[in-house]
Amino acid sequence: MAIYSHSRLSTFEQCALKYKYKYLDKLPPDFEESIEGFLGKKVHEVLQWIYDNNKNDLDEVIKYFIELWNKDFNENIKIVKDLSVDYYFNKGIRFIANYYTKNYPFKDNTIATEKKVYVSLDNNSKYKLLGYIDRLVLHKETNIFEIHDYKTGSLKNQKELDKDRQLALYSIAIRESFENVNDIHLIWHFLDYNELRVSKRTIGQLDTLRRDIIELIKKIENSVYFQPNPGALCNWCEFQSYCPAFKKLTIKKDIEPDNGFFEK
Repeated sequence: MAIYSHSRLSTFEQCALKYKYKYLDKLPPDFEESIEGFLGKKVHEVLQWIYDNNKNDLDEVIKYFIELWNKDFNENIKIVKDLSVDYYFNKGIRFIANYYTKNYPFKDNTIATEKKVYVSLDNNSKYKLLGYIDRLVLHKETNIFEIHDYKTGSLKNQKELDKDRQLALYSIAIRESFENVNDIHLIWHFLDYNELRVSKRTIGQLDTLRRDIIELIKKIENSVYFQPNPGALCNWCEFQSYCPAFKKLTIKKDIEPDNGFFEK
């Protein structure tokens, strides 16, 4: 039985052929990752490091980001837009400095970072999802949890967030893992805008989500033909050399890819 993830499900919805190349055929990708994905990883690593190591000095935090960037950056990272490496590097500095200034001294009842969770979608555990919570907060006096997620891409509006399924799925895992959960707040940090957004889900909404995800998994597993879905996001696809549809495309590069740059 395959264990799915939010990223895996989203890949199928974005492009079924990409899903086949990546998860079924397991083809070697054309490039390691995009610059947006690399930036997202480095920023996540630094923010995790702040909480895990009680780092309260901004200069030290920025220095750590620079060290990570210089150590891991390589020429196989793809830059789609006509922008320099320095542009993305400076973006990362800004993200971290703004977050640090806004959230210092980080005394917010965080109990875990990059917490691995399994989401059971049915009583028989036939359908499961794997995920990682960027940061988990527990207010013990009220038994209210917060699931925090860092986004380095475009800002989403409240309507979109109230329908977002990633953190909602993670909230199912938290309700299963902890007793007497009073409530769970879903919180996104949109780092490019230095803004925070919050949403919640009812038990009924979560039950509906479970059913919808099971139906999506069944659709994936019953698929025989995996059709391409050509569009602007093909610029960031790591399977361009395999795809017959990509060769026919003339695509603009002014679109911003979604926040799911890497597996979560």
